[in-house]
Amino acid sequence: MLESIPGLHHISLTPDKLLARDEVIVIVDDDASIREPLRTFFESHDLAVVEAENGNQLRKLLGSVKIALVLLDIGLPDTDGLTLLPEIVNDYPGVAIVMLTGMADLQVALDCIRKGADDYLSKPVRFDEILLVVRKVLERRRLITENLKYQEDLENAHFRIHLLHQLSLKMNSVYLSTVELDEILQAILVGITAEEGLRFNRAFLSIFEDEGRVLQGRLAIGSECREEAARVWAELRERKLDFLEIVQNIKKSCLNGDTKVTRLIKSLRVPITDSEHILIRSAGERRSFLVENGRADVPVAPELIELLNEDTFVVVPLFSPSKSLGVIIADHFVTNEIITREHVKSLEIFANQASLAIEHSRLYMEMEDKIGELENVTHELEKNKDLLVESANYSALGEMSAQLVHVLRNPITSIGGAARILAKKITDEKTLEFVNMIVNETTRLEFTLKDLFDFVRQMKVDKKCEPLYPLIRKTLLLLQPTLVRHSIQVDLDVTEPDPVLEMDEQLVRKMMIHLTRNAIDAMPEGGNLTITVRQQNGWVVILFADTGVGIAEAIQKRATDPFFTTKTYGTGLGLTLVEKIVAIHGGRFSLNQKPDGGMEARVSLPKKTVCSFGI
Repeated sequence: MLESIPGLHHISLTPDKLLARDEVIVIVDDDASIREPLRTFFESHDLAVVEAENGNQLRKLLGSVKIALVLLDIGLPDTDGLTLLPEIVNDYPGVAIVMLTGMADLQVALDCIRKGADDYLSKPVRFDEILLVVRKVLERRRLITENLKYQEDLENAHFRIHLLHQLSLKMNSVYLSTVELDEILQAILVGITAEEGLRFNRAFLSIFEDEGRVLQGRLAIGSECREEAARVWAELRERKLDFLEIVQNIKKSCLNGDTKVTRLIKSLRVPITDSEHILIRSAGERRSFLVENGRADVPVAPELIELLNEDTFVVVPLFSPSKSLGVIIADHFVTNEIITREHVKSLEIFANQASLAIEHSRLYMEMEDKIGELENVTHELEKNKDLLVESANYSALGEMSAQLVHVLRNPITSIGGAARILAKKITDEKTLEFVNMIVNETTRLEFTLKDLFDFVRQMKVDKKCEPLYPLIRKTLLLLQPTLVRHSIQVDLDVTEPDPVLEMDEQLVRKMMIHLTRNAIDAMPEGGNLTITVRQQNGWVVILFADTGVGIAEAIQKRATDPFFTTKTYGTGLGLTLVEKIVAIHGGRFSLNQKPDGGMEARVSLPKKTVCSFGI
């Protein structure tokens, strides 16, 4: 038995490991009395065997059967085994060869080994000895084959790493040279499908839109453009263009013309609420899925397979540290090449870099928006600085006027009254002259105080039809720095359509500035200012509601009296001005204490039913 043969215990592989699936051993010998018993013996040891009695039969078998080892007799009727040996070695290098000969000649054995034979046996030889040699040769062949496979895998891995490294460098140049999101997405598609990229046949990009509520198909590059892309790549390599120029050329020749796949992906729209959809799961779980023949680790939506017209593809997520950005779908629609795990890993590495580029683009656009807002604020401040100064002067003049009135009004009234009484009783002309002087001067002072108050009435009114909402927004933009400095949050609650009023824009803006400033003064520790606009029965009602300390109900009616002063809610002069402006526009103004604290200023202005702008 085999166990009795010295060295047999060194055979470590079982028969099913010695031969791959469908592989056989071919016994080539013109003597049937040797072939048939040897075949039976091999088959009893679970080794598949095919017989050949001459060289021509062996050649036919080599072309039609997967042969692992040939047990070749040197003396064949139609050819010499030594002549056939180099032919097999050259044409079928993966086939092992054990030579059999009836001559125990060392020189013949050496010739066989030199010409490529794996071993040499001299007849007569025991079957179990042949089996031992055959198994050792097959084991050595298997080890060599596996070693070659490992070497090939290493070379492929090195190639993929080198390819990804080169692609990463080139894509970085593209990403750093553009911030437009569509251009970055186009570069990503080129990197996935190009000959110098990952070489997928098609690639689709879907991005989250509507504040992350919907995964929307955005861009694609597909099979109809694949061959053209290869031609363009070859042409561009000859022209020695840099990668950015290559991307631009690919974009023009493929992305702009390949409308079929672009329309295809744009019809893809998956709500975030569809949590079991493979695309939503990939994005949410930040996990790739390989779909093979319509099957994956999670259910695959039939409508997705129908949309792509392909049941084998890979889905890879795009994400930043803070949020999911979208997904990449890639396939081999044309070549039907198998998508391996190595392909998926390469695409994942590429997707990570692409995600950073997408996030960079979005952050850049957000920064541009913020810069634009700051520029608008600066422009509005510069444009309206005179209005701010004027508004501040009103406040300062109101404070001063209130103090002057309180300090001077009573004494002047008393002096004037006393002088008038004395003038009626004094008969001495010299004394009466001085008393009349006092009466005249006190009268002049009284008129001066009245003029100080009446300055708010000296207004030139220039009414035109204007929309209300832009004026409100400009006023808030003007006061934004002050609101931020006082930690006041503004909520604007308006209803459409935008009402059109016949108004003096500058006066109405002054009114809004005074009401907003009064609200700021009422909230020294910060708070909320809610501006609400409602349209009711031909009137436009504007409400300024703050969360400040309010004013006592007992003095609430005096808040709009001239020169009434309170640190809690304005100086009186400003609110008097508001009341006058509202009256000029045929409106109504009132102050009300809110039940939950704070004050509400209510301005009602008549709505213009028929009006043309600028008239």
